Amino acid sequence: MTDYDGFGVAIADGVATITLDVSGKLNRVSMAAREQLGRVFDELGADEAVRAIVLNGARETFTAGGDIASFLERPAEELSRLAWNVAAPERCPKPVVAELRGYVFGVGLELALACDFRLAAEDVQLAQPEVRLGMIPGSGGTQRLARLIGLGRAKDVIMRGRRIAAEEALALGLVTEVVPADGLDAAVTRLLNELAELPPLALAMAKRVLNQAYDAPLHVGLEVEGLAYGLLRSTRDFQEGVEAFGQKRKPKFEGR
Repeated sequence: MTDYDGFGVAIADGVATITLDVSGKLNRVSMAAREQLGRVFDELGADEAVRAIVLNGARETFTAGGDIASFLERPAEELSRLAWNVAAPERCPKPVVAELRGYVFGVGLELALACDFRLAAEDVQLAQPEVRLGMIPGSGGTQRLARLIGLGRAKDVIMRGRRIAAEEALALGLVTEVVPADGLDAAVTRLLNELAELPPLALAMAKRVLNQAYDAPLHVGLEVEGLAYGLLRSTRDFQEGVEAFGQKRKPKFEGR
């Protein structure tokens, strides 16, 4: 079993669960963990036995953020490249679900923003508090947050370093769904079961097209979408989907 710095990985029934777990430090994410998470997402993305990934935190919280003191020990050039590892959930071809409860601060929110789905408990609090330390979000937070909720709202969140509760997060489109804290695990399971019924190639292609073309000019996005559509036309899953639809039966997708 591989030892990771502050998180664990478990795989069961086609689902890989990455759990941030640092007792007494609100699951802080170390610099080493950032690098390891980048590699783990790459490995899970290439693992044919894994169809989806869940990212969560131990002890009723996601994470209160990074290992702040360690930033003073790292060279500025290294810190300028932090976004690459935190973007690993976005690069991963598998659906990635962030299961959010308690604190989702700093790099925790940046990790969640790089995931495809964000399911949150009613007790969740989200924030990019870096400005209060004389810093800004440096792992993708300024860019993904602005693209997700708009420039003005992102400025309000980042430049004030303020916390966002569940109801506001849902209204802003920052989270996909909000449920009672004791129902979060069940909500994640329902989503995973739904995704398991869908063709993995189409899911991977949809994720790739959306991520790559969402900030491109419309004509570029339409071209990328059209090319992806044409590629999926040649898959066995598409043929199976069409045949099942015509025969009024449940399709059996195989990922080919």
